Amino acid sequence: MVVAAVALLFGACATAHAQPSPPPAPSEAEQPLDIGTAATDTFGGWLPDGVTLSPFDVANPIVGALDPTLLAAIQDAARKAAAENIDIQINSGWRSRGFQERLYDDAVRAYGSPDIARQFVASADTSKHVEGKAVDIAPVEADKWLIANGQQFGLCQIYANEIWHFELAVDDQGRCPPLKPNAAG
Repeated sequence: MVVAAVALLFGACATAHAQPSPPPAPSEAEQPLDIGTAATDTFGGWLPDGVTLSPFDVANPIVGALDPTLLAAIQDAARKAAAENIDIQINSGWRSRGFQERLYDDAVRAYGSPDIARQFVASADTSKHVEGKAVDIAPVEADKWLIANGQQFGLCQIYANEIWHFELAVDDQGRCPPLKPNAAG
């Protein structure tokens, strides 16, 4: 009887101090849907300051996810510019919706107003970067070259306050539209 009491006592102590067993894994049908980071991506299209990409670096989604027509135009322009010792680089191209939203939200905080922020950063609903239909170019020499020569490739500077931002925008006569004062229009 003493042995049974000691066994019972030790068994109770061991059970009292043991870690609970984890619950069994849910069946495949019970597991929540995991869509990864796509819904909350706040960095897709981000490059560190001072880092640029070649227009031929299609392995990076900043370049590779550009609209194919825009990509071909910027690559053609880069080849022509290189023949004139101008190195066209991309410092922003395709951006995820989440990243564009973060840029816009940061601008609202920095400028203190959505109206002012829209002059410098488009919303995710209006940004051509989210659609892969806009590209920002560097360095300044490349911007200037593309402003002077971009029309022959269909590429136009769109905003007066952004010499680096280009889109396919020539009209039927191969002319760029008048510059908008800023991203707000």
